[in-house]
Amino acid sequence: MALPSLHTCRTATVGLFSRLQTPVPTVRAFSTSQSLHHVAAPVWNLGRLNHVAIAVPDLEKAKAFYKNVLGAQVSEAVPLPEHGVSVIFVSLGNTKIELLHPLGKDSPIAGFLQKNKAGGMHHVCIEVDNIYAAVLDLKEKKIRSLSEEAQIGAHGKPVIFLHPKDCGGVLVELEQA
Repeated sequence: MALPSLHTCRTATVGLFSRLQTPVPTVRAFSTSQSLHHVAAPVWNLGRLNHVAIAVPDLEKAKAFYKNVLGAQVSEAVPLPEHGVSVIFVSLGNTKIELLHPLGKDSPIAGFLQKNKAGGMHHVCIEVDNIYAAVLDLKEKKIRSLSEEAQIGAHGKPVIFLHPKDCGGVLVELEQA
């Protein structure tokens, strides 16, 4: 079987590209008598992933794993009684892991660990450039939060937690950048 000549291939290719470059008529989905709706630019924006929080049943054991086995830089335990947790921060360079352990029986982490005895991922935290605008906007969009307004979080910045049922099953924390 003979192969097509170079000239035949070029002609076929040019023909193909000329068909691809033929303008396609624009179809309008609305009449000109309808008003155009302009979408406003967002008043807040998502930033970087700040941390992934992991609930742990044994804070010192978890700290030793990240420090001694993986070689990460880890902080000392920081008790945060207003949040009902003790926290250790694991620095990863571009983000952090937040190890959470219950501080008292009323801790939300205690309830999580009752359901997940070995611990596990608790939430993800994403920075936003305007937490207060984000809270208002998300309320308008019917996204539930676990509190009415932003509160000061573990990093000393305003945070709000979004309900996992509205976030694909993931507890999402938004933090002011």
